[in-house]
Amino acid sequence: MSDVTCSRCGNTREGLASPPFPNEFGARILSSICQVCWKDWLKQQTQLINHYAMDLRDPKARQMLIQQTETFLFGTKTQDA
Repeated sequence: MSDVTCSRCGNTREGLASPPFPNEFGARILSSICQVCWKDWLKQQTQLINHYAMDLRDPKARQMLIQQTETFLFGTKTQDA
């Protein structure tokens, strides 16, 4: 694990050990989000899944979660993340 300058918090901290998703979005997270902010996201993600009773087998639910991930970590939404 190497240090990254986090896009979310602006601090230089230890990055993730591997991409959280096997795609370009996962690589973007790996290269620009620190472990602290990723752990914050995982807590937020759990709250969202529970609050909305999300069934992650549903493609619409997965897409919503990806959009929320993008917004939380980078402050933006992407169409095809």
